[in-house]
Amino acid sequence: MDKSWIEKPRNTNEYWLGLDKFLDFAFKNAAVEDTIRCPCPKCGFGKWHTREIVHDHLICKSFPQNYVIWNLHGEKQVVAPSGDRDVMQEMFHPENLIETMLNDAFGYDRHQAADGGISQPLDSNEISNEAHREDTGDFHDFLKDGSETLHEGSKYTKLEFLIKLYHIKVYCGLSDKAMTMILDLLRDAFEYAKLPPSFYEAKKTISKLGLDYIKIPACPNNCMLYWKGDSKMEACKHCGTSKWNPNKKKSKLQRDGEAWKTFDQTHSGFASDPRNVRLGLASDGFNPFGTMSTTYSIWPVFLIPYNIPPWMCMKHTSFILSMIIPGKHMPGNNIDVYLQPLVKELRELWNDGVETFDSSLNESFRMHAALMWTISDFPGL
Repeated sequence: MDKSWIEKPRNTNEYWLGLDKFLDFAFKNAAVEDTIRCPCPKCGFGKWHTREIVHDHLICKSFPQNYVIWNLHGEKQVVAPSGDRDVMQEMFHPENLIETMLNDAFGYDRHQAADGGISQPLDSNEISNEAHREDTGDFHDFLKDGSETLHEGSKYTKLEFLIKLYHIKVYCGLSDKAMTMILDLLRDAFEYAKLPPSFYEAKKTISKLGLDYIKIPACPNNCMLYWKGDSKMEACKHCGTSKWNPNKKKSKLQRDGEAWKTFDQTHSGFASDPRNVRLGLASDGFNPFGTMSTTYSIWPVFLIPYNIPPWMCMKHTSFILSMIIPGKHMPGNNIDVYLQPLVKELRELWNDGVETFDSSLNESFRMHAALMWTISDFPGL
């Protein structure tokens, strides 16, 4: 086959006709799912594209002039002297790391499928691996994500981008929530990019690659591992040390504190209905402009319900911003002057209550509230 067209300028008829012959030959002998390796300098034989895309790439970028034996596109390589053969193998042995990783993870090679599938003779290791890979659907899904670019003109494929993003998460210690927020921002900024809707979906994709791990507990005295038949043991079979670390710290959360018990005994009517709210009041001032040279302060006053569990009542969604005290100077000991409207409302909640609907019982009731604690820099508040 005449390959002199490779050295012709890309705007000549000889180059165009030769390129069409190359594409005909490649798609006849080495196509997989209507794609072939793109030999353009940008893809470097590492990405698979359709005929139209490969044609466009080789029109915009020159065909590699040293690629005269199309062994990656179905041409049988003529046996050459060892020195020349080593040079050729070194020059034209592209390594797609993503595809190599897929082959290692699934024990399956997309090029074996093109030459006759997995029915070809395999060695014992490959046979053992294939026995656990009955369904190759995940493999083909990964191949699609590994070949499809993140967006038109991107140098990353979908799978490459997810793996690099996961590496950043692990390296920087980012939480799953932070990664989901980053993905939401990227999807909003680049609507044309093929990004997963959440980091949970991204992890589901990555976990199929075998990038997970198994945590195996060990005896604190290095006697044994809790695995295989010993995985359910609660103590070391050699030294008797417990599998679990003893909690030597005292609990900072004092459940049923004396103040709570005393309040219930004194106000039994209030305590008889668990739907009545026990409140804590917190206030502190700050400079909204971030500079101490500006004489201005804001004092937000929050009410916090303590009926709910600690991990819920300390979330900002549970804070009730009851009032804001702005001014050129902080209120100081005169803060009680500004708290008069709030005190009036708290008295009404304590004495009269407010009509409230209980959705769990589908009924209305009169809810009362009591201020039990204050958190501030004013001991007398």
